[in-house]
Formats: sequence, structure tokens, C-alpha cells
Amino acid sequence: MMREYGRHVQKMIEHLLSIEDPERRQRNAQAVIELMGFLNPHLKNVEDFRHKLWDHLFLISDFKLEVKSPYPIPTKETLKSKPESLPYPKRHPKFSHLGKNLELVIKKALQEENPDKRLGYANAIAYYMKLAYSNWHKEMVHDDAIQSELGNITDHQLTFTTTPFVKAFRPQQDSRDRGGYGKQRGKFQHRGSNGRRNDNRNGGGYKKKRY
Repeated sequence: MMREYGRHVQKMIEHLLSIEDPERRQRNAQAVIELMGFLNPHLKNVEDFRHKLWDHLFLISDFKLEVKSPYPIPTKETLKSKPESLPYPKRHPKFSHLGKNLELVIKKALQEENPDKRLGYANAIAYYMKLAYSNWHKEMVHDDAIQSELGNITDHQLTFTTTPFVKAFRPQQDSRDRGGYGKQRGKFQHRGSNGRRNDNRNGGGYKKKRY
């Protein structure tokens, strides 16, 4: 029935069905549960793993085993029933490039009566809009453009004052343009006794004599 336990456990459980004495059948069922846990130590990492072992015991016996379980005894209907499918959220944002969550934040900001909190909402919304623009277009956007778009979305009901600085995307320059080559070269140089910088990559900066 369950291959991870092997055919020997299957035969033990089938033997439990043939035991007529309830007490003896109960003791043997407890022993089989201990053996099943020993054969599958990975179940110990599962929450309430002993409950799972008892469910497997009844499943292997085809739900015919009559023993006392410390947990609710399952049935075929409860173990093999499929959960109901969750409805997929249907969201149709008005401004798809900003997403539905930002629209919910804007709606909450428009309902805020405290002017300080309302301004905080506006600054946070403008910061997110500026960050999203920089991530997608890889360039900076002026605050006037953000204010214009925020005004169009909120019918000019939200205005922001200052937004945190969003670092513009700049392609990495070559290490030679940044002076990286000179820094690397400086590691191999040292000053000699005469005060001059000598290159120590060729034997400490001294020329080899020819014989």
C-alpha cells in the first residue's frame, strides 16, 4: 500500500487484522507504530509526526484495523478527499504599471483626514513611483513628472513635498577609466633607497647585469 514502509510492515499490519484479542492487538499496533517511525526518521521533522504515523497505519490496513488511536481515526473519505480549489484573485488595476497594491495605498491615503499622515502617504507613494520608474527605465526621473502622474491618478488631491533620493542607474565604467589599473600597479611598486619608486615585479626593481 505504501512502498516507503516495505512489504514486511505490510505483513505485520495484515497480521494485526487477524489478532482477535483487543489488548494484544493494541500492544502490537503500538509496536508497529514505533517500527514505522524508526524506518522513516525524516517524519520526525514533520509537525505532529506521530499523528501521521497512525494515519498511515489505518491507510495500510485499508481502514479495517480496530484499535484505539490517540488521534481521530481517519476514513477513506477524509484522507482521499481533495481540498476545494481556491478562487484566483481577479484584480484589474487601473494603472497596470503601478500595480493593484499601490492603488489600495492611494485609496487609503485619500481617506486619511490627518494632514501630516496624508502628506506622509503622499511622500511614500511618490518614492515608490520614482523607485519603480528607475528600476524599469534604468534612468532618473524628475519630481515634476512624478507629481504630474500622481495628480492625474488622484485628481490632484495628493501632493508631495520631498521624496528620498533614488540612486540613478549608471552602467559600470571600465576599471581603467576609474583609475583601477593605476591602483593595481601601485601594489607592485616601492620606494628605493634613492627615494624613487621602483617596480619590484622584476627582481626588486634592479636591472640584471649581463656577463
